[in-house]
Amino acid sequence: MARVVLVALVALAGVAGAQPHAPTARMVAFNGKDLSGFTTWLKDTKAADPRRVFRVTDGLLHVTGDGFGYLATDKPVRDYRVRLDYKWGTRTDGGKYVRNSGLLLHATGPDGGAGGTWMASVEVQLAQGCAGDLIPIRTKDVPVAFASDVKLGPDKRPRWSPGGTKTVFTGRQLWWNDHDPDFKELLDTRGRRDRESPRDGWTTVECVCDRDTITVSINGTVVNRAYDVTPAGGKILLQCEGFELFVRNFELLPLVKSPSTPASPP
Repeated sequence: MARVVLVALVALAGVAGAQPHAPTARMVAFNGKDLSGFTTWLKDTKAADPRRVFRVTDGLLHVTGDGFGYLATDKPVRDYRVRLDYKWGTRTDGGKYVRNSGLLLHATGPDGGAGGTWMASVEVQLAQGCAGDLIPIRTKDVPVAFASDVKLGPDKRPRWSPGGTKTVFTGRQLWWNDHDPDFKELLDTRGRRDRESPRDGWTTVECVCDRDTITVSINGTVVNRAYDVTPAGGKILLQCEGFELFVRNFELLPLVKSPSTPASPP
């Protein structure tokens, strides 16, 4: 395990030549006017975005859904809270399955390093019915892994469950705690206990990244938690996966520490 962590830290240090830093005050990732502070990556055009897949529309961050790629913060961070509101648009990929996107945390290594599309990262799913699931996205040069306490549901899929069995994830999906085992993942359907808002409503996702732990909340309810996360810092990415998405109130905040909790090292 020590060698894996060392490799991850070496890779993290090479991200754009910058070490991740913890925010000390509220930072607005999206200013409501332009895409300052972000870079783009599309699977088909690489860093260029000639179709303006990522744009600003009526003060909202607008992901048109035209292709696969991401909008990335230009600087890596660690020990922070990230919070945003998202809402689905009308465009789909033309298929029958759920609207899909994700927030990628601790993104490390080269753009498109994972299959030419993503960076090595930990994905927080935003897909319908799956909001809050966690997925490690690794590359041959950047190992990505996390652990969680889980129980298997009736569908034999691992769900976060405090007090459950410690399980290490290096590729498979960790489902949020109340993921409906009967959910068919069809377009615009809902699970019985979904925490995200209905199709046309705004959903708030908040991720607390505290050292090597990630805690995910959907609309104010904690739905997933992972620990022993590696890498433990990096860029933040917003996916485009063929579905239109709107985002507002995209912000980074410092961790709230109690007086008895030691601060993270500088």
